[in-house]
Amino acid sequence: MTLCVDVVIIGAGPAGMSASNMIHEYGGRAVILDEQSEPGGQIYKAIDRVMRDRPNELSWLGSAYHDGARLTKKFRSQAKDYQPGSMVWHIECRNLDGLYNIFYSQAGVSKKIETKYIVIATGAMERPVPIPGWTLPGVMTVGAVQSVLKNSGMYPSGKLVLAGAGPLVLQLASQLIGAGISILAILDTSPKGSFLKALRHFPRALFAGDYLYKGWNLTNKIMQSNIKVYRNVTELNASGDGRLQNLSFKVNETKHCLKADTLALHEGILPNVQLTRLLDLEHVWSPRQRSFSPVVNSWGETSLSGVFVVGDGAGVSGARTAEYSGAIAGIIILERLEYIKESQRDLIIEDRKFRRLLDEGIRPFLDTLFPAPEKIGEVPDKTIICRCEEITAAEIREVVKKGCSGPNQAKAFLRCGMGICQGRMCGTSVTEVMSKALEKKPADVGAFRVRPPIKPLSLEEIVTLNDN
Repeated sequence: MTLCVDVVIIGAGPAGMSASNMIHEYGGRAVILDEQSEPGGQIYKAIDRVMRDRPNELSWLGSAYHDGARLTKKFRSQAKDYQPGSMVWHIECRNLDGLYNIFYSQAGVSKKIETKYIVIATGAMERPVPIPGWTLPGVMTVGAVQSVLKNSGMYPSGKLVLAGAGPLVLQLASQLIGAGISILAILDTSPKGSFLKALRHFPRALFAGDYLYKGWNLTNKIMQSNIKVYRNVTELNASGDGRLQNLSFKVNETKHCLKADTLALHEGILPNVQLTRLLDLEHVWSPRQRSFSPVVNSWGETSLSGVFVVGDGAGVSGARTAEYSGAIAGIIILERLEYIKESQRDLIIEDRKFRRLLDEGIRPFLDTLFPAPEKIGEVPDKTIICRCEEITAAEIREVVKKGCSGPNQAKAFLRCGMGICQGRMCGTSVTEVMSKALEKKPADVGAFRVRPPIKPLSLEEIVTLNDN
């Protein structure tokens, strides 16, 4: 039997939990499908478990991480239809009854649920950083190191190097320092002069002054440590025999070499658009964040009526902004379902919009201080872009010379984007390399089309749909 509900929320990070909390607070009902095993998303991953089993780690994981406990506590008390371990793999547009069909797999069994409204709160993903040698064992992302640290308290042994730019690099470095975990070096890839460019956004950033204070504390903590920090790093290369062993890079044209066991890369995050692409929603390219994101109005509603995208999936803005956006979408849906009146809706919305406006004040400053890298389109020819199919930058540039005009046509030439990740790891990079080769803007080159299932699924799981 197919379950029919008013609202389905996909994802239980700050945006999804906030939307759920708002809907349930006023008597509505929402089913929350979460691929994770517990609420919190990536930013608050395993917060309840850490508080219960490893509370001593909260001191160095940071106050921002601890904030997630407030959301998860309320969420768990209200969300009676929370479905952890649920992987959404397809969404069908409105049927004859005006409902959306959502297909998901849970514990190896596929199920279908019908709903009037969808809130997509799948957040963001780390930007893939294709450098020579990034597929070697021992090379991972900053977010992956942090995720394992939160989830299990484990961390890489040996010589650890952090490379890239962005608040997450500073945050992880601070957490590792607080935990007494050794860092060999930090390679800052922020371009020269970015701080001076960011200063023009400083007055607006003052409205979110707690972020500035936090950033100063993180930076100061790193400066007071004995960690070697290299700035204005370019031409980063990883190499080794069967695994990472060496790093080479330049600082102001001077070449440096380091021995390393683990390299954690990070060049910012970008919206997770798999589901929004699947629904063929209208998307736009953001030059500031160098990524595609779905077009949404101030309520989070997309070009498809009844479908909302909230949080970083609609454009990277951080956890608190995600929380406010989730609450706004929730209250809009409540009014449409007639749980509250329009006047009550407007009072709550204006309050959350004002808070969101203040919180977003930091974004222009951060996006200019840590700009999304344009260099991805210029990576060396031998660099692998599509990890699943082992397609190099040279192969992509070669098919462009043969007349290939975009990522979807490149699939036919090369199979890039057709592997197990379905283009999540290579999609933006393919667009960047092709746009550079074609001498076009990324917005004009476009992105991969997404087909179901958006994640690996066994035939057995698909067949189980007939049993439900």
